[in-house]
This record gives sequence, C-alpha cells and structure tokens, in this order.
Amino acid sequence: MASLMEFFQALGKYDFLQSALLTAIMVGIMSGIIGSFIILRGMSLMGDAISHSVLPGVAVAYMLGINILIGASIFGVLAALLIGFVASKSKIKTDTSIGVVFSAFYALGFILISMAESSTNLHHILFGNILAVSDSDIMTTAVVLGIVILFVVTFYKELLVTSFDATYARTYGLNVQLIHYTLMLVLTLVTVSALQTVGIILVVAMLITPAATAFLWTDKLGVMLVLSTIIGAISSIIGLFFSYTLNWASGPAIVIVAAVLFALSFVLSPKQNFFKLKGSVTR
Repeated sequence: MASLMEFFQALGKYDFLQSALLTAIMVGIMSGIIGSFIILRGMSLMGDAISHSVLPGVAVAYMLGINILIGASIFGVLAALLIGFVASKSKIKTDTSIGVVFSAFYALGFILISMAESSTNLHHILFGNILAVSDSDIMTTAVVLGIVILFVVTFYKELLVTSFDATYARTYGLNVQLIHYTLMLVLTLVTVSALQTVGIILVVAMLITPAATAFLWTDKLGVMLVLSTIIGAISSIIGLFFSYTLNWASGPAIVIVAAVLFALSFVLSPKQNFFKLKGSVTR
C-alpha cells in the first residue's frame, strides 16, 4: 500500500512519469484494438514477423537521422509483401515464409545497428524504456492511436467480414488483399509506436495477449474490442507501477501483468468452464 501511495505521489510530482503513464495507456489501447483483428484472422505469426522485421528500418532511420516511423513502416510493409510473395509463388506454406523473411530482416537489423555503433539504443529498442519517453514519442503515439481508431471505425464492416469469411468477402466484391495489407501497415505503425514502451521483442505479446484475454470472455467483436483495450490499458498501468516501484524493465513488467490477466481469464472465463460441475453421463 505504501508503494502504491508513493507511486501516486511521484505521478503528481514528476513529468516523466506522467508522460510514461499516458504513453503506456495509449499503447495498451491501440495494441488491444489491432490485436483483436490479428488473432481473429489467425495472424499471430504475422504479428510476430512484422514486429521483428521493422528492426532494420529503425536502424536505417537512425543512421540517416530521420523519423524511425518512416524507416520502420517501409520495412514492415516490405516484409508483409515479401511473405505474401514467397507464399504465393512457391510450394512452401505461409508459416515457413514468415520464418524465413522475419529472421532475415531481424538479422539484418542487428548488423545495421552494430554498424551504427548504437548498443544503448539497441537495448531500448529490444526491451523498451517507457520512463524515458520524449514529447515527440508521445505525439507519435497519439497520432498512431488516432490512425488506428479512424481505420477501425471507417472500415469496421470490411474488417469484420474479411476476418470471419474471406471467401464471402471476395464474392461480395471486397478487395481482401488491399484490406490485408492496409491492416499490415497499421500493425507496423502500432509496432513502431510501442518500441519505447515494451520493445520489439515483447511488442507481439501486447498485440496478442490482451486480445486473447478478451476473446475468452465474449463472442462479439465489438465487445471484444472494448475489453481488449481495457485489458491492454490496465496491463500497461500496473506494469508501469511495477516498473517504477520495483525497478523492473518496463516492457517485461507490462507483459507479465498481461500474461497474469490472461491466466486468470483462462481459468475463470465461462468459455473454459473449469469450475462447472459435470453432470452424470447419460445415453
């Protein structure tokens, strides 16, 4: 309790902690929204691939002195296009093409960052450092959150149909490929904006875990989107509390909280029925 009071006192005193809290909440919300569509489409591996494939883009942007959002977005979309191209033009399956492309991009990112001689920045990129967010990081995160909300609100019906029945969506006249790659672009933007909070290695956990937790509680997409944003925000807030009071790394702290919430939901949600009494078996 004392630690909680100290945290709130520090929150009212230190600007850097207020900035960290605001950024964490925004990242939790946008991760929950996009993550819902990722898991419904069975694209968890693609989310993992995109999150790792942006690393060379971050390195190139850093070397050129430009906004990392630009470099990371280019490489994220390029990775998605390459994965689709390899999967469609060869006999290997999509999961194999994902493994080949994202591992190559990830390795390239390490090489480029070592060339830039920026090991400190590499550590922050990999594991996050939410207590060091700048005003530009906050603005970038806010802009990306706005893009995510606008994208989902504008194309909600299209995303709904293509997520549950791509074949029907095609017969209905929807451009499934365009929607897919637009979602990949938005996913890339979310990934980059989450670098400062949870880092590349753990960003996929924030994309998947809150949404998976929400999925355990509802069968309605609208409700799932709301629940996943709430769970993502709560995970970020509690994770930030542990990060500040226990001196934990911010990314792992946030992800651990999200994982605990998933574990509780896995046991307690009505879909699992762990505590439902089994009746007698009758013929």
